[in-house]
Amino acid sequence: MTTPPAFPRVHIATDHAGMELSAHLVSHLGAKGYDVVDHGPKVYDALDDYPSFCINAALAVVADQEAGIQALGIVLGGSGNGEQIAANKVSGIRAALAWNHSTAVLAREHNDANVIAVGGRQHTVEEATELIEAFLAEPFSNDERHIRRIGKIAAYETTGRVID
Repeated sequence: MTTPPAFPRVHIATDHAGMELSAHLVSHLGAKGYDVVDHGPKVYDALDDYPSFCINAALAVVADQEAGIQALGIVLGGSGNGEQIAANKVSGIRAALAWNHSTAVLAREHNDANVIAVGGRQHTVEEATELIEAFLAEPFSNDERHIRRIGKIAAYETTGRVID
């Protein structure tokens, strides 16, 4: 019997506005024991198109989870809004924009979010790191009401049918 890793694999992506934060997180989280996979970009380009980076990170989270690998994602941008929207287009992703400690924790605890979006221009590196660490450390509550609600979202995502 294998023991699950102490830390989930973390897939990270950004746009040009989050590159400094992303580089910090790759190093910081890696030093803490996370297996961090950087989906880019690799070089600064103020005209980059973040959707491909964020969608690739989200696809990797889903692929890992489907393979039984514990994985979460981080998408970063100036505000985090566009990056969250892009990640949420991937079936099976529940990306949450976190702007304070409570929203980061509740995203995991109540919504079983598997991707956190953070605005690099909205927080200091230290603040953003604290939000992300809180998100990564928080387990899903497994409360029946939250499971039911997430199931209704997943049903709509796969069937297009709204369940009352």
